Amino acid sequence: MNESLFAPERQSQIINLLQSQGRVSVSSLSDHFGVSTVTIRNDLTELERRGDLVRTHGGAILPDRDDVELAFSLRSQLHSAQKASIGAAAAELIGDGEAIVLDASTTTLQVSRHIGPRQELTVITNSLIVAYELNGVEGVTVVMTGGILRPVSYSLVGDMGTSVLTRFHISKGFFGAKGLTLEEGLTDADSFEVEFKRTMVAACKKVIAVVDASKWGQVATASFASPEQIDHVFTDESAPQGMVRELVDRGIRVHIAGTSDQGTDA
Repeated sequence: MNESLFAPERQSQIINLLQSQGRVSVSSLSDHFGVSTVTIRNDLTELERRGDLVRTHGGAILPDRDDVELAFSLRSQLHSAQKASIGAAAAELIGDGEAIVLDASTTTLQVSRHIGPRQELTVITNSLIVAYELNGVEGVTVVMTGGILRPVSYSLVGDMGTSVLTRFHISKGFFGAKGLTLEEGLTDADSFEVEFKRTMVAACKKVIAVVDASKWGQVATASFASPEQIDHVFTDESAPQGMVRELVDRGIRVHIAGTSDQGTDA
């Protein structure tokens, strides 16, 4: 493997391997990356410090979490390159003078990171991390919905945030998801998160899904947006072409990050 990887890049790939395999060993990682076992142990120590894994004798496993979701810091490292490309492409849809919604997903965080200086852009979000990311960006006003804090995702949920959404004419909403299917639409795992996402979806004139290829064909606990409610999908080149074509046939514009779009404007 490439010995020139920086530590954060290598650690991100370790998380990807751990997520797909369930456990990893120091020796196999050393062979995989072509670095010393000391380097790998240092990587695992750092990842454990961040709560992304649990060290075992000779390796590591995923944390044993009561919650059905992985920690935000861990999820943000999964498919990180794809999410960054998706976020950059989706941010191009955002115009000056709009009011938009960004949810608390890791891919939507990447959208926020590609919002540069604007003129009179209002971003409504239930994500503490998105709000922090946009703090101080020229021309961007950040409005937080309020509500009950969910520590696993640094998000605010509940009825207290609903009234904020009614005060704006929201042109676009950007939403990540645990799953996307032709039957269930966009799905997520936590019931509180799903309920508030439904409210946000209903408040938006256009619904934009930002989902990497690993989410296609997956179904989580409950739906928050039906296929009929989705206007755009931003994804990466590994998205299943059969499903892409079916979404396009339904009038949904599909944007493959780094390539030409498919479908017509919704």
